[in-house]
Amino acid sequence: MKTKQFTVIDPLGIHARPASQLVAAATPFASSVELQTEQRTANLKSILGVMGLALKQGSIFTLNIEGEDEEQAFTALTKLITETGLAQ
Repeated sequence: MKTKQFTVIDPLGIHARPASQLVAAATPFASSVELQTEQRTANLKSILGVMGLALKQGSIFTLNIEGEDEEQAFTALTKLITETGLAQ
């Protein structure tokens, strides 16, 4: 299992556009991909799940990936999250 904690830095938080980008990037992977906060966990392959977390600037979340292609998924998703300025 690969995990990494992030803090949302985007002033708008993770709204519809970045959420859809994350879902689109996670969907091709066979691994289980989740975003976890202190209160909730959401499947990163579900736009409704991601939007339901209501991640605002300053929110802390953990990316959890487990499965056969977890290395590739972890690399792709952490790169997307950091390079788009969503979180650090």
